[in-house]
Amino acid sequence: MPVDGEVQADEPGWEVDPDDEWGVAVVATVGRQLKLRREAVGMRAAEFGAAVGYGEDLVYKVEGGKRIPRPEYLEKADEVLGAGGLLAAMKEDVAKVRYPKKVRELAKLEAGAVEIGLYSNHNIHGLLQTEEHMRALFDVWLPAYTEEETERMVAARLARRSVFERSPAPTLSFVQEEATLRRPVGGTMAWRRQLERLLELGKLRNVSIQVMPTDSEDHFGTGGLIEVLKFADGSAVGRSDGAFNGRPVTDPKQLRILELRYGMIRAQALTPRESRAFIEQMLGES
Repeated sequence: MPVDGEVQADEPGWEVDPDDEWGVAVVATVGRQLKLRREAVGMRAAEFGAAVGYGEDLVYKVEGGKRIPRPEYLEKADEVLGAGGLLAAMKEDVAKVRYPKKVRELAKLEAGAVEIGLYSNHNIHGLLQTEEHMRALFDVWLPAYTEEETERMVAARLARRSVFERSPAPTLSFVQEEATLRRPVGGTMAWRRQLERLLELGKLRNVSIQVMPTDSEDHFGTGGLIEVLKFADGSAVGRSDGAFNGRPVTDPKQLRILELRYGMIRAQALTPRESRAFIEQMLGES
């Protein structure tokens, strides 16, 4: 948000994903409403931009459905154009569009699940990551993400962490390979803060975090990541890198296979109490 008296020529906001049909429609509708309101009060784009603290170019991008407006942009526009809260009310839909389509769909599933089971063998699961850890992972991706892309993905992943604050709280269980905890992503201090985050989340009554030791001889997790989400109506959805071509499945027979694998992995891993002691020991050694 620009400080008083400062006009921001453009903002580090996010471009609209052309493959996200719903997102494109939402942003186009919001832009059209903004333009109609502005013209109805007789304001030129440059004049309106100065009033809300942004450049004329950004005003045209937002009104043309080419740029996703930030919440504060809509709030200021509502105030300047005397929209009586109608423009500000669009913040909720616009906020959803700011996240990539696939992440948005995943977040919707997580928000409705009453039980979530997750096994990760490559990185610490996204729901458990600190912001610092996320950024360090995105920074080493090839081909390199743009700053805008990184900001968008970090914001989306942070938003998914609201699953820990839901009421009633869902049951969340995580199994992490030891190797994912030992990799000092982002440097030693960032790594320590990540381990501390795991200990913090592990204290929640509805959260179980287990560690799969690297020296475990019999291991059912060689097929890669497993996710199983169950819902209040008895339905479920699951996915695994090593099963059914990695696609989400809802068929009861396929889900039973994933649940069996995940159950065996949990049985082979350290208990939550043993896992906590294990992570504390890692912190002490760092």
